[in-house]
Amino acid sequence: MNINTKTFQELSNLELYQILQLRTEVFVVEQHCVYQDMDGKDTKALHVMGKKDNDIIAYTRIFKPGDYMDHASIGRVVVKKSMREGGYGKEIMLASIKVIANKLKETIIHLSAQTYLQKFYEELGFRAVGETYLEDDIPHILMIKE
Repeated sequence: MNINTKTFQELSNLELYQILQLRTEVFVVEQHCVYQDMDGKDTKALHVMGKKDNDIIAYTRIFKPGDYMDHASIGRVVVKKSMREGGYGKEIMLASIKVIANKLKETIIHLSAQTYLQKFYEELGFRAVGETYLEDDIPHILMIKE
């Protein structure tokens, strides 16, 4: 998988289409969750894309402190369903952590994790903080990496 990072303005029309398509496939269709994915925050984010054969198969969006959460944050972590056994989730997360360290020069990272993925994020050095909460009717927990 080839990974690259772009601002919203640098995304091609095809990349934006593939990002929105992948997020809709997983977060809306697969998870049966009707919510507003295009939330107005994409224009502030850095978009980390994992491509295989020119198709985006893994993705995250990153925010600098204050643009979404108090600290740098990672969100919309997604891997195409047919590609989930290839380690691409870990790979895109490690790349995202590296982008935050190298481009944003930040060491504290927040994310709002779906609770069923808590162990996955703990293996990447995140720890759960506080109680679980519902976000779009899906249980989540705040996780922090310091």
